[in-house]
Amino acid sequence: MAPLLARVRSGEILISDGAMGTFLQARGLQPGECPESWCISHPDVVTSIAEAYIAAGSDLVETNSFGGTRYKLKSFGLEDKVGEINIAAAKLARAAGGETAYVAASIGPTGHIAEDEGGDVQPEDFYSAFKDQAQALEEGGADALCIETMSSIIEAVEAVKACKENTKLPVICTFTFEPGPRGFRTMMGVTPARSASEAIDAGADIVGANCGNGITNMIEIAREIKAASPEALILIHANAGMPVIENGQSVFKDTPEQMAAQIADLLDAGANIIGGCCGTNPDHIRAMANAAKG
Repeated sequence: MAPLLARVRSGEILISDGAMGTFLQARGLQPGECPESWCISHPDVVTSIAEAYIAAGSDLVETNSFGGTRYKLKSFGLEDKVGEINIAAAKLARAAGGETAYVAASIGPTGHIAEDEGGDVQPEDFYSAFKDQAQALEEGGADALCIETMSSIIEAVEAVKACKENTKLPVICTFTFEPGPRGFRTMMGVTPARSASEAIDAGADIVGANCGNGITNMIEIAREIKAASPEALILIHANAGMPVIENGQSVFKDTPEQMAAQIADLLDAGANIIGGCCGTNPDHIRAMANAAKG
């Protein structure tokens, strides 16, 4: 395969995958269980999820490593298994992707807040944790690193730097925004324009947004990013609409057809890589891929 960045820079639209967590839950992941541990305990299940998305049309699939930093794994008593779990996560996705799909290794937030933002973590501690995870994911065979669901500029910048300075892989960095009276902001008050600008300045090769919004809102977010950073390469992972609470659970009701119907507008807004987040499954990805490539 040609390098991932070369294909995106050429103007080709690439299709990413959909949700991982809900897929794992459907396969038996229990509440309170560590999703990333399934890379060791249930490798066949994790591999089959990537294979399902590739069969649906995904050009790249993410690893089951979203909570793979030592901060997140510590909650499950697994902080000493950062290397083992992340290497396994990348190897499983690599095996599924073979020579036909890229592996974009998922790196989620630590769940902690920087001291300068009222928390208890120094920037260098974020850096160290992301460095360990990124190096393990590269060792496992990832083609790119996807830092995602970020809300803090401080944490995101440290993640980008740790990935760029300690691996040879291209880096994606996406934030999660919420609509409000002042427009779209992360929980820490960061705008789409600022998130893209600062992530790019830190070294990110691709920026964008994931989770928190369906395609309708993501279209506006992509426009804001493109307006602020016209040369930016943009990845969008949209939810299957905004969540609705039914019987005490969040339900995402956008159908594959509804998401596919908005793909043209999302691409027109500047998206280069499109995929799904919460509530999406291979049917959504197949419909989105057909719409994009049609």
